[in-house]
Amino acid sequence: MSYEDGMAVRRQVLGDQHVDRAVANTTELTADFQDFITRYAWGEIWTRPGLDRRVRSCITLAMLATLHHDGELAMHIRGALNNGLTRDEIKEVLLQVAVYAGVPAANRAFAVAAQTFAAIDEQSGEPAR
Repeated sequence: MSYEDGMAVRRQVLGDQHVDRAVANTTELTADFQDFITRYAWGEIWTRPGLDRRVRSCITLAMLATLHHDGELAMHIRGALNNGLTRDEIKEVLLQVAVYAGVPAANRAFAVAAQTFAAIDEQSGEPAR
């Protein structure tokens, strides 16, 4: 897959606003990293036929929650909603994290989810799916 394919998927999952901000904030230091993310994470992995985007979002949420990557988790919660997951499905993913990665990891992830849902509600004026 190409950079363009990766950028298209990245925009579909994360939204134009997020991607435009990331592109605008790219520096000489981060340019190669942004290219890497777009080509390989989004252009190679997220476009593979073996899993649909909903499943990929579930896996990504579980991994980010387990690893305590809160900023990335919030971003991918939004992406999971864009990929068609419901808040209840996200809740179920985080409950699964509690069993296999520990209650503290899930507790932290639920806090990130609550903050993210509240921010989405405030921006849109209505709860997301």
